Amino acid sequence: MLENIRLSFKGIWSHKMRSFLTMLGIIIGIAAIIAIVSTIQGTNEQIKENLIGSGDNTVKIALNQGDWEYEMGYEGVPDGVPVISQSVLNNIKEIEHVENASLYLSRQDYGGVYYLNTVLSGGYVIGADENYMNTCNFIIQKGRGFTSEDYSKFRKVALLDKDSADVLFQGEEPLGKTIEIKKEPYTVIGIVTKSKEFEPVINSIDDYYTYAQNSTGKVYVPDTTWPIIYQFDEPQNLIIKVDSTDNMTDVGKEGANILNGYLSTDDDTIRYKAENLLEQAKKIQDLSKSTNSMLIWIAGISLIVGGIGVMNIMLVSVTERTQEIGLKKAIGARKSNILGQFLTEAAVLTSMGGIIGVISGIVLAEVISRVSEMPVAINVPAAIGSVLFSMVIGIVFGMLPSYKAANLDPIDALRHE
Repeated sequence: MLENIRLSFKGIWSHKMRSFLTMLGIIIGIAAIIAIVSTIQGTNEQIKENLIGSGDNTVKIALNQGDWEYEMGYEGVPDGVPVISQSVLNNIKEIEHVENASLYLSRQDYGGVYYLNTVLSGGYVIGADENYMNTCNFIIQKGRGFTSEDYSKFRKVALLDKDSADVLFQGEEPLGKTIEIKKEPYTVIGIVTKSKEFEPVINSIDDYYTYAQNSTGKVYVPDTTWPIIYQFDEPQNLIIKVDSTDNMTDVGKEGANILNGYLSTDDDTIRYKAENLLEQAKKIQDLSKSTNSMLIWIAGISLIVGGIGVMNIMLVSVTERTQEIGLKKAIGARKSNILGQFLTEAAVLTSMGGIIGVISGIVLAEVISRVSEMPVAINVPAAIGSVLFSMVIGIVFGMLPSYKAANLDPIDALRHE
């Protein structure tokens, strides 16, 4: 085998231009496939990151009515839905892969949050428990966060994110100022931000509508003061921090099942549901799946064309080396020796084309990424598979020329001119 490989490289090197042109079809096909797969992989990862964010593995579990989140402001407190107790929260924290969990209340308000004459229309008011900021990876950018005394003494204090601070105060220093939430005065004590800020990559108007987040801002208050501005004994939502993105779906389902076990409502449409961001990402990825598959098949056609080129050049090689084959047979070479030599040469030729194709495909993917600003992710299994597939092409399309060479009559081969 090693001798056959050595002879193959020698033959390829002695006809460098012919060998390169023979490999060209394989190189183009493999390069195209690697570039397409890398772009698809990069786009899929971008979709997932756009939805989930960067390193923020949190799952939201909210009370739903049918396919929509239950609106407390319009429907009131539903019957048979209890407030989530500390013992239930502890059970959820014990789920495998859960790092932290927190309860919160949420209301989108279209006219209830004011600073002087400025309104935060469409902003969210969040009633956060003591663990919420830590669970959601918030850090205090300015001022201070909530303390235990803020909760125990029912202090009407508020934290703002950057968007709500910009809308309400328009460049004015917000710390220490008083805002109104449902006509109740709340003192701004701090500005919060995510520990890892992430903005989705928007390349089209469709991306904007798919990924654009609410930009009107959020106001956070201690959940113990929630009844002052909204309702008493209102069911909470749940946010869970998971150790890995891949575990978010399973943890979310298990957490929702635990909460649903405590419901006693007669309305079967009212259930806790986990926000399955991975499933949303998969649905978006599946929309372009057929187009991506078609592109890969089209690129694969060039591999077939490259294989035909290999078969053609191997037939030419057999014709050129007829006397050599006859001489080898005359001194005792068996059919299997001749067959192995030519198959090895075909496999080496296409494998070299595959390796060059993979390198070219990686370079092409990077060029596409820089020119079009599309994300790419090099798929190592695809690269290895492409080289192995190119070797298989060499063996398949080299079979006919090799079989022809192995079955030459030694006497006729020696007489060939």
